[in-house]
Amino acid sequence: MAKVLVLYYSRNGATAELARRIADGVEQTEQAQLCLRSVPPVQASYEQPSGTDLPEKGPPYVNKQDLAECDGLIIGSPTRFGSIAAPLKLFLESTGDLWVSGAMVGKPAAAFTSTASLHGGQESTLLGMLLPLLHHGMLITGIPYTEQALSHTEAGGTPYGASRWTGANGDRSLVDTERDLARALGQRVARLAVRLAGERT
Repeated sequence: MAKVLVLYYSRNGATAELARRIADGVEQTEQAQLCLRSVPPVQASYEQPSGTDLPEKGPPYVNKQDLAECDGLIIGSPTRFGSIAAPLKLFLESTGDLWVSGAMVGKPAAAFTSTASLHGGQESTLLGMLLPLLHHGMLITGIPYTEQALSHTEAGGTPYGASRWTGANGDRSLVDTERDLARALGQRVARLAVRLAGERT
């Protein structure tokens, strides 16, 4: 089995909902095993956690061993002024030891995001999340235009990764194209992880 880590930060639940649709795609892939994790808010330190080791709800918090053991990685963050949210960035900045050891080299990776406004920085956030993954030597994948929903979406969804538009009040539900593209991204990374993990064994 190839383990695919879906890792995200979500403050109000929109990014978490998108993560679950991506997780569906992973779970629908033969020989792929889902590992769903989140990151704590910035008030909690990764070296000396304040509060509990587990969130009050949702998946467990990530640790660096989850990254080292995964065969594929899909990371997600809401957009903050066109960029990655601080909690996920903080965690990624703590992974220098994995970079030194080459633990992530050659593994497939992708990204996803959510925004309150339709042109609120989805693509810049996705591209920003991919940069540290490139430094880790990961194999970046997006969503190809062979996915028909990418050509028809009037909401989220980009070739750089899955995305969603929540509306200013965060009350806009996922639409079919956003859901389909999220699931497709999960399947795409999972299939690559299965194939590449087989080559490494």
